[in-house]
Amino acid sequence: MNLLLLGPPGAGKGTQAKRLEDAHGFVQLSTGDMLRAAAAAGTEYGKKAKAVMERGELVSDEIVIAIIGERLEQPDLKDGFILDGFPRNVPQAEALDKLLASRGLKLDAVIEMAVDDEALIERISGRFTCSSCGKGYHDKFERPATEGVCDKCGGREFTRRADDNAQTVRSRLEVYHKQTAPLVGYYGEQGTLNTIDGMAAIDDVARQIEEVVKAA
Repeated sequence: MNLLLLGPPGAGKGTQAKRLEDAHGFVQLSTGDMLRAAAAAGTEYGKKAKAVMERGELVSDEIVIAIIGERLEQPDLKDGFILDGFPRNVPQAEALDKLLASRGLKLDAVIEMAVDDEALIERISGRFTCSSCGKGYHDKFERPATEGVCDKCGGREFTRRADDNAQTVRSRLEVYHKQTAPLVGYYGEQGTLNTIDGMAAIDDVARQIEEVVKAA
């Protein structure tokens, strides 16, 4: 089964993709991971992507699609894949459809993790992590039992990602709504779109996704 997870940054797509991998053997295909792997392997398009990335430029849709095509030929995808981070717009979705069709494949389900922007901003901007063991916390939803001391390792130093602030998250959401949100209509017209409550608890989101997978 081949799936696409849709949702803005911080919606929890990566978390749910990992659960699907563990439960079904699907392979998560992250655009960034595929580009880096192809560059490291020295494939035809990997070399092109590497040259572009070393110049600090964005890799073209043509190269990304070609690298996805190379990845689809690998045997570990026999049970299916989960796309996360691609496509980001309708032209990319159209190119992906053509690529999949050329290999006798299709997306069996597109799962939109619908979230509330303001709640998502609060969720992301409150995150911080133990510097020693990497355990995650949140200003509002999960603070250490003892203030300033990691529950897991006893560490006393914590860090926040530079881009986990309200202004940056709001900007990323604006980009998502402008470029990627139109995919909801695109896949809705194809009849493959399934919208779930992405603001629910992690286990509840996973259960909603499982229902989609069973029905697809």
